[in-house]
Amino acid sequence: MIRILTRRLILLITLILCMACTVVAQSRSGTTAAAFLTIGTGARGQSLGHAYTALATGADALFWNPAGAARTYGDHSSGSVFLSHSRWFADIDYNAAATVIPISGDRVLGLSVAAVNYGTMIVRTVAFPEGTGETFRANDFSLGLSYAQPLTESFYFGGTAKYVRQQIRDMNASTIGFDVGFVLQSGYLGGLVLAASIQNFGGKMQMSGINNVVFVDIDETTSGNNPDIPARIEMDAWDLPLSFKFGMAMPVVQVGMMELMALADIQQSNDNSLNSDVGAQLRVHNRTFNFDLRSGYKDLFLDNVDSHVTFGAGVDVRAFGLRIGFDYAYTPFNLLGQTQVVDFRMYF
Repeated sequence: MIRILTRRLILLITLILCMACTVVAQSRSGTTAAAFLTIGTGARGQSLGHAYTALATGADALFWNPAGAARTYGDHSSGSVFLSHSRWFADIDYNAAATVIPISGDRVLGLSVAAVNYGTMIVRTVAFPEGTGETFRANDFSLGLSYAQPLTESFYFGGTAKYVRQQIRDMNASTIGFDVGFVLQSGYLGGLVLAASIQNFGGKMQMSGINNVVFVDIDETTSGNNPDIPARIEMDAWDLPLSFKFGMAMPVVQVGMMELMALADIQQSNDNSLNSDVGAQLRVHNRTFNFDLRSGYKDLFLDNVDSHVTFGAGVDVRAFGLRIGFDYAYTPFNLLGQTQVVDFRMYF
């Protein structure tokens, strides 16, 4: 057992180091729109340090790798419901919901929605730094429709088309984006799972609204002409945060009711450098319940982020022909405090 464990750990470390070779390039941090799409949705993925591409199953897989939506969870079919609430710093709320429904054989359809509420803020100007008496709101929103199916007994494919919208006061921007993913469940190394996903491939987002309408005098040297001709300020258009992820999940220890799973993801995005995420999940289980302890380290080798370590736990119980579970994640930030995520999920 010790020899097998040592071999698996050496292989895992080797793969992580091979994947995490740094690329020398200029960072493009902060150069994309809809940054909320990069927030890890759900307590499981958050607590594993975002190393969730290969492990995601059920409805929350729609936010990580849509191919995972066609995979079964335990002895249940691929039907599931997922609800998530995140309390972020500065009183920002991030809520998400998703459902996956089997439609024909092993094929499934999924519907997902995510919304960020930044709360009510005071309008401030140079003349009135304490506020003008007005308030405004800002929010982000995405709505996705997904399809997934197994192509073979061990190879899964899935895709998502989603509508993305951002709004701040009277200005808004929207576009269509696409996700696509694959999962391979191998019989090697005790059940190694390999996965890949491309997320947020789509159009650009450009703000528009009444606040970019101005009135100008196109010829100030001529008197008697119309000095209030309506014109529109052309805003810049920004890409979605496109990312490519390759992930793996591998059982390291499987003894009786206990299983230790090691996970790793490598990610390349259009707004950051090549980076990796790693995580581990310890599961105690039987036919009736699963209890999980999770931890992760995200954005390995990046120093332009405020948090790395993540923690979490989860439990699900089989009852009345369903499997019902709750998950929790905790992320301590160095400068911004802490965030917590609570999930409810149900498999049927």
